Amino acid sequence: MELDLGAVRAFVAVAEERYFSEAAIRLDLSQQAVSKRVARLETDLGVRLLSRTRGGAEPTEAGEEFLKHARALISLADQAVERLQGRRRPLRVDVLGTRLATMEVVRAFHADHDDELELVTPGLGAVRRSMLPESVDAAFARVSAVPDPGIGRTPAYLEPVNLLVGRRHPLARRRKVAMADLEGLTAWMPYNARAGEWTEFWAELCPAFGILVDTDGPNFGLEHHLEVIGESKDRLGFVGAKMHVPWRPDVVQIPLADPTPVYPFSLLWRHENRHPTLRLLIEHVRSAYRPFDPERQWLPVSDREAMTRVHDARGVPGTEK
Repeated sequence: MELDLGAVRAFVAVAEERYFSEAAIRLDLSQQAVSKRVARLETDLGVRLLSRTRGGAEPTEAGEEFLKHARALISLADQAVERLQGRRRPLRVDVLGTRLATMEVVRAFHADHDDELELVTPGLGAVRRSMLPESVDAAFARVSAVPDPGIGRTPAYLEPVNLLVGRRHPLARRRKVAMADLEGLTAWMPYNARAGEWTEFWAELCPAFGILVDTDGPNFGLEHHLEVIGESKDRLGFVGAKMHVPWRPDVVQIPLADPTPVYPFSLLWRHENRHPTLRLLIEHVRSAYRPFDPERQWLPVSDREAMTRVHDARGVPGTEK
């Protein structure tokens, strides 16, 4: 059996975007064409790769296993074509999601350097992936330690967390809310039913401040989450302060304080990677980073040392002597 790279690419796009419609836009194909390619791949492999739900498409267990190999295949194919064509390919950066603060970091970098970038968006709700997927040059992720000596890491951004409530909620009129005021209240987090980077962060934060968690779903996405929060008098949620959230008149965001929880993003790369734009991105991230402040901010204990340290230039492509 020979794998159709077009079908493999379609599967990777759907797995990362979580929606066939978004994958179609990314690949510049019709949604029907993407669906047919994935179906053909599943038939050829004899396994179901994606589970289709109202909330999008999720890789099955077999799909998760195939995904890492599929990304590597696509990356190798693209590199082969690029070298033959004699052109420099765009820097591929895994930003987790287009709504997240990581996009602001990359936008600021692009505004200063205007280098060509290709963004990958698997989403924070995804099951924890490989620390640094083979198909990308750099990736943003929550990681406090890097066991692989071939991978470099630097803290990238600490995103403050805001409270999310409906306008009828008792806390809705506050200009800020102290973490102590959330003790005994219930946060609705249907997206936390699956293990992932975001899930693990909240699994440490909520018990630390006595916050109860309701993961009852299903998880129909951000818009549905906002709708439910807006209609509720007692449900609350959380959102990154820099996250692009659709505006709703019945939902308010309130800064959290005493201390402010911050979500830790790090930037990862392979030391062997010599893409000329990679060094510039690493330098940009390091120069803009503001370290963890234990007097005002809260982080899980496992993240604190890594997000406080100021890293040197060792391991950054192009800085070797």
